[in-house]
Amino acid sequence: MTIISSEASLRVKGIGMLLRIVAVVSSSLATVLSNALPLYFYTDLTFLSITNTTLILFIGALIIHGLLTHSLNDVTDYRSGTDTYSPGILSGGSRVLQTGTLSLSNLRQIASWITVFLVLSLALFLYFDYKEFALLTLIGLWGAISYSVKPFQLAYYPFVGEWLSLFPTMFCLGLAPAWILLDNIPLWAWQNASVNALFCMAWVMVHHIPDRDADRQAKPVKQTTVVWAEDIFGEKGTKLPSYLYFFLVACLLLWISLSRPFTVLGAGLLLLYSLIQVKRMDTKNLNSVTSTEKKLLLTAFTTALWLGLWQV
Repeated sequence: MTIISSEASLRVKGIGMLLRIVAVVSSSLATVLSNALPLYFYTDLTFLSITNTTLILFIGALIIHGLLTHSLNDVTDYRSGTDTYSPGILSGGSRVLQTGTLSLSNLRQIASWITVFLVLSLALFLYFDYKEFALLTLIGLWGAISYSVKPFQLAYYPFVGEWLSLFPTMFCLGLAPAWILLDNIPLWAWQNASVNALFCMAWVMVHHIPDRDADRQAKPVKQTTVVWAEDIFGEKGTKLPSYLYFFLVACLLLWISLSRPFTVLGAGLLLLYSLIQVKRMDTKNLNSVTSTEKKLLLTAFTTALWLGLWQV
C-alpha cells in the first residue's frame, strides 16, 4: 500500500512539474484573459457566457500547452540529448525524466491519451456544430505535434518553430473569446492577440539562451533561432531574436496608438522595461538569464492584463 501510495504521489508531482504552470499562466492563460476582460467591461454579453467560454479555453490551454506540448517536447529533447546537457533552471524541459519523477513510458502514455482525448473532443465539437472550438483544438494539436514530433520537429529549425507552431496557437487562442462570442471580431481583439503572441515569442527566445550549447550537442542539432543567431553574429547575437520580436511588438504598438493611446502608454512602458532587462542580461551567467526570464514572464502577464483592461 505504501509503495502504491508513493508511486501515485510521485506521478502527481510529475504532472505538476510537467505542467510548468508559471509559463502556461504567463502565456496561454494570459492571452485568453487579455481578450476575455473587454467582453466583461465593454459588451452586453452575460457574465455566465463569458466565464463559461473562458474556463473552457483555460482548460484547453492547460491540457494542450501544459501537458501535450511539454510531454512531447520532453520526449524529443531527451532523445536528442539536449535536455541531458542543459544547465537551465527554467529551460531544459520539465526535468521529470532527469529526476526520475516520470519515465519515458509515462510521458508517451500521457501524450497518447491526451491526443486521443483531443481528437474525440474535436469530433464532438464538429458533431454539435461548435466549429470555433473544433478549429482551436485542431490548431492546438498542430502546434504541439509540429513543434516536437517527426517528421516536422519544427523546434529544431531557426524561426520555423516559433512562426509555424507557437505563433498560430498563441494568436488564435488569444483571439478565441471574441471570435467565439461576438458576431464580428473587433479591432482590439486582433491587436491584443497579436501583441501577446509576439511578446510570448520574445521571452521564449530568452528561454532558449541557457540551452544553446546543449542544443548544439544534440543529435540532431537543435538549431533554435538563438543558436542560429549566435552562429552568425557571435555571442552578442544571442539577444537579437528577442530584440527582433520586441521590435515587432513596438511596431504594433505604434499602430495601436492611433486608436488606443492610453493603452499604448502603459504597454509601451512595459515593453521599455523588458528591453532594458534584456540589455542588462549577462548571457553567459545562468542566474542572470533566469532572473531576466522570470521578469519577462511577469511583464508578459501584466501586458496582457493591461491590454484587456483598457480600450482607450
